[in-house]
Amino acid sequence: MTLQDLYTIMPILITAGAALFVLLCGPVLLSASLTAIGVTASAAAGVWAALSIPTSTQAVAGLAFTPLARFLIPLFCFAAALTLLLSHSYNERRGIKGEEFPATVLFALFALCVLPCATNMLILFLALESVSFAFYILVSMDLNRAESGEAGLKYLLLGAVAAAFTAFGFALLFTGSGTLQLSGALARPDNRAIISAGWGVILVGIAFKLSLVPGHLWTPDVYQGAPAPVSAFLSTSSKVAAAALLLMLLALSPPMPELRVPLAALSVLSMVLGNLAALMQQNIKRMLAYSSVAHMGYLTLALLSGSRDGYAAVLLYGAIYTAMNLAAFGAIASLSVDQERELLTDYAGLGFAAPLRGGVLALAMISLAGIPPAAGFIGKFFIFYSAIKGGAISLAIIGILSAAASAYFYLRVVAQLYMHRSEAPAPQPVSLAEGLALCCASVVILVIGVYPGPLLDAIEAVLH
Repeated sequence: MTLQDLYTIMPILITAGAALFVLLCGPVLLSASLTAIGVTASAAAGVWAALSIPTSTQAVAGLAFTPLARFLIPLFCFAAALTLLLSHSYNERRGIKGEEFPATVLFALFALCVLPCATNMLILFLALESVSFAFYILVSMDLNRAESGEAGLKYLLLGAVAAAFTAFGFALLFTGSGTLQLSGALARPDNRAIISAGWGVILVGIAFKLSLVPGHLWTPDVYQGAPAPVSAFLSTSSKVAAAALLLMLLALSPPMPELRVPLAALSVLSMVLGNLAALMQQNIKRMLAYSSVAHMGYLTLALLSGSRDGYAAVLLYGAIYTAMNLAAFGAIASLSVDQERELLTDYAGLGFAAPLRGGVLALAMISLAGIPPAAGFIGKFFIFYSAIKGGAISLAIIGILSAAASAYFYLRVVAQLYMHRSEAPAPQPVSLAEGLALCCASVVILVIGVYPGPLLDAIEAVLH
């Protein structure tokens, strides 16, 4: 290994070193110091990745700093940094102490940085499951709430089943192709049946990771039981990572017409049932959980096209969705006191009592609904554009209608914030860390919504 190889994988080394340092030195450091170390390491890894030149040459066995890695690693680092900022005051209020939380976030970030760099199926699978292991711990981190432990157990049990399906699917791909290398795992005419079977089993596992119907049943319970900052990180980075895995496999495989029907079914069921279920929710975190099912249906619709435009829409929507959900769950976390505000009616009048956080939550809802000039409109536009251009006109119409219906439950939150009054006590003043995180997420939503050009250029460089 040369010095240049070390420079290439430096984001991975930074996150791994920071995670170990926080875990080992945590007992003698203040919680504020641990958060600062985590945020600094995340920012350093993200900036290093953004400024590095991608290459197809493997730095170490199974890892290469590809253009996709250059795009996704800063996105994952952005999500991790904001999660740590949002969680500091939240954890103090809820009695979540110790170095385990920031260390586990950094371990999750380490695995997230490895995933887009993977050049063989074994590293890809290990990275994906390492992300899941970290989230099993983070979801159950709040020891003072029985719901948190219950959510962690449900996620662990169902996640183990999904991991088994994914591993079996990769094994079938290896059997059919004779290689673990992603670039060489292509179907041969005499092994097409084995490759197709492998793809089918992988889709079962990835449907769980992406919360696609019918693999979505864990999502509302886990989102509700997990601490709000963890829900923010889980609903963004883990979903984008799973979508990236599917994107990497599809982009390197020959056309697979047999995948069109299952992908279309997963997309339609998720878009329709996710939005219908969200309409019925009174708990804001469960509403956002079901809405994430619908949003992953939109993402699958773009993958279905199998085109350059579809893959670009997936990356664009992944970045936008990350900012939107970080803003939404971040505002929920910041507005909590001893207990989280779970019901929609708990947010009555908070647009006036807490203007910054109420405004950020309203902006997130408007963007999730796809209303311009927020970034969610741009994301949905490219999703449906790629679907129509790819020939999936009927599916695009279903998606557009379901997205229009979803505006009701998003705007219901905005109405509670600004059109209702409450006698409940005002929330505590926003902390500096929370304010910084919420402002960063809001700025990203507005900037991409008004001026998406630089992000589209970055995505074009990935697909070039």
